[in-house]
Amino acid sequence: MSHTPTPGQARELLGQYNKEPFHLRHGEVVSGVMRHFAAELDADNADYWAVVGLLHDIDFELYPEEHCVRGEVLLREADVDEGIIRACMSHGYGLSPTSYEPTHIMEKVLFATDELTGLIGAVALMRPSKSVSDLELSSVKKKFKDKKFAAGCSRDVITTGADMLGWTLDELIERTILAMRTVEGA
Repeated sequence: MSHTPTPGQARELLGQYNKEPFHLRHGEVVSGVMRHFAAELDADNADYWAVVGLLHDIDFELYPEEHCVRGEVLLREADVDEGIIRACMSHGYGLSPTSYEPTHIMEKVLFATDELTGLIGAVALMRPSKSVSDLELSSVKKKFKDKKFAAGCSRDVITTGADMLGWTLDELIERTILAMRTVEGA
């Protein structure tokens, strides 16, 4: 019988397949961002959203060429709830062979913010403070337009994610900056 792991159990599961501090930190950041958005959009399920954020890239470090395919297998082998598996794999829609299109609000938030957290994090590292605490929308928008900056962060996915949510790009960026502030230092 599949189960919904606690955030602690999800963290342990992520650590079984990821050792690089970057990948572990990314899972924590996305988890915190997901928890932040859940507080507003689905407060009763904040832990569930956080677990999805932790586990969404479970396969990326070991199997980058099979991302969102191998993750489904790993999560199923760990007997993780099918809803979590679907949500995690949906973030690769259009980028990987996954067939899960983001349909639930949680899946759309993950799809929209996963790449964006990377871009925002890269912009923050360029600042003297190296922090999102004083990061402004205008700084991120400027770097968003520079396709060479954080080139691995797909601007198309971020834009598509904003559209899926019915938010403007500015709204998505601003809200994600605020969400990342709640994670920084955690």
